[in-house]
Amino acid sequence: MMKKKPMIGVMPLWDEEKNSLWVLPGYLDGIRMAGGIPVIFPLTTQKDELTELCSLCSGFLFTGGQDVSPELYREQNLEGLSKSYEPLDEMERIVLQTALIEDKAVLGICRGLQFINVFLGGSLYQDLSRQHPSLTEHHMTPPYDREIHKVTIKKSTPLYQLLSKECIGVNSYHHQAVKETAPALSVMATAEDGLVEAAYLPDKKYVWAFQWHPEFSYQTDENSRRIFSSFVEAAEE
Repeated sequence: MMKKKPMIGVMPLWDEEKNSLWVLPGYLDGIRMAGGIPVIFPLTTQKDELTELCSLCSGFLFTGGQDVSPELYREQNLEGLSKSYEPLDEMERIVLQTALIEDKAVLGICRGLQFINVFLGGSLYQDLSRQHPSLTEHHMTPPYDREIHKVTIKKSTPLYQLLSKECIGVNSYHHQAVKETAPALSVMATAEDGLVEAAYLPDKKYVWAFQWHPEFSYQTDENSRRIFSSFVEAAEE
């Protein structure tokens, strides 16, 4: 009998100009490569609909996209630099809360890391160029499947156990980042300028989140493939 593939709920990206939802293919293909079935969620704040959708999935991918609303971490919008979309924030709040209660696998990428951190009580830099200027490049130009800076991985973390490396090269495309790490989160990796690049929830089966973009690099980078595989394997358990 063939092993049943886990269904992974994928949070959509919102395009305000086109009034449309979309998802980068790399998120979906990375899940497929690792043996999962990706399902793009509709953008809704109806709790009953989201609860039913969540019941069908054993894992959830929180993607990159709009900025997280500063109001969620008790700040005002700095000179209008944060471009958020409140329905997406509310939808992801419901899905993440459900996933944590049911201890289902969660992978956060870029905004995903930022949202998880804020949900758990942390805060963000609203704009790195103004609030955390450094020589480390965090907003690279294409192609995005290449290394732009290094991250240091803490040896005491599950990410080190997965990769067996203390330092790896990553891509980077973001203008916001974790400022205060939520108390429940443990940092797994940091950039050369000290920014949080990866974190996890130690008291959950699998809640990992990354500031870099394995969906851009999984085809050429073994580390990215291992991250997707660890996520889907956790969803299978």
